[in-house]
Amino acid sequence: MCLLILFIFGRGDCVCMRFENEFQPRVIRDLEMIFPDVDNRLILKNDSGYIQGIPDLLILYKDRWAMLECKRSIFEPYQPNQEYYLEMADRMSFGAMICPENRREILDELQRTLAPRRKTRIPKSV
Repeated sequence: MCLLILFIFGRGDCVCMRFENEFQPRVIRDLEMIFPDVDNRLILKNDSGYIQGIPDLLILYKDRWAMLECKRSIFEPYQPNQEYYLEMADRMSFGAMICPENRREILDELQRTLAPRRKTRIPKSV
């Protein structure tokens, strides 16, 4: 089996991944750090045997949610229905494919998307 070596530009990290299941735990740890409030966060691994193509992870944070499909490389092809479910999740809330090459960008976008909304400020009458 060929060992895939990827360089994350900008940080100088070298990420060596043979299988998606080596990358997925790293993504889960990153999510736990980004959303540390365990009373308002759930990160669930989905069963692709139940719904073919369903993204790997469901993230529930307060009143928002997202789905992520973990890939070991940006070049790894989608399985049947994966693009469909990612597009559906993105229309409804947030859905994206995450891999070592785009990990930082996707996590930043996810954090902005699931961040609490500011309450509207109503000016006081003078």
